[in-house]
Amino acid sequence: MERAGSLLFKPASYVERLELAEIFPEQQPLEVELGAGDGSFLVQWAKRNPAHNFLGVERLLGRIRKIERKASRAGLQNVRLMRIEARYFLEYLLPERSVTRLHVYFPDPWPKRKHWKNRLVNAHFVEVAARVLKRGGEVFFRTDDKDYFEQITSVFGADRKFGRVETSEELRETLTDFERTFQEQGVRTLSAAYELKGKAAP
Repeated sequence: MERAGSLLFKPASYVERLELAEIFPEQQPLEVELGAGDGSFLVQWAKRNPAHNFLGVERLLGRIRKIERKASRAGLQNVRLMRIEARYFLEYLLPERSVTRLHVYFPDPWPKRKHWKNRLVNAHFVEVAARVLKRGGEVFFRTDDKDYFEQITSVFGADRKFGRVETSEELRETLTDFERTFQEQGVRTLSAAYELKGKAAP
């Protein structure tokens, strides 16, 4: 931990897989949000699901501090945060078969075609997600960018390890900060969810 009582976790090494027992005092199914923003979704969802652990990943320190304040005020014991780039975290730090759910909401769309290579979600992301998710684990996406949504559904639809599933009403109703703003502006949210085929995750 960064300091006593802090929800921000700093691993001893950034080149070895995480030991989840060092992060969470109680071992429960793990959900990870990549790019947690101001924590609007993470804190709400963690409140609703006390029997799960939640790890929020965010690169910007100001946002991490904001999430930490929200989670601390809510008295959440099942939330931890890491300040790190999402792509690196997913590929090199998460242990294999460790995650029950991945949440990726409104990632940077890099709208210019020449920048699409910088997008988080691509065919390689699918392969990495398949390694870190437990069998039966799920990955959820939301975006307002039509081109990015088409890319997401294309790469996941092309991989036979995943099958498309419905998002529960409770999860759909748990909004991010971006989503609230978009709804106020009348901007449509595009969403999709996929399950890693195999025995259901706990």
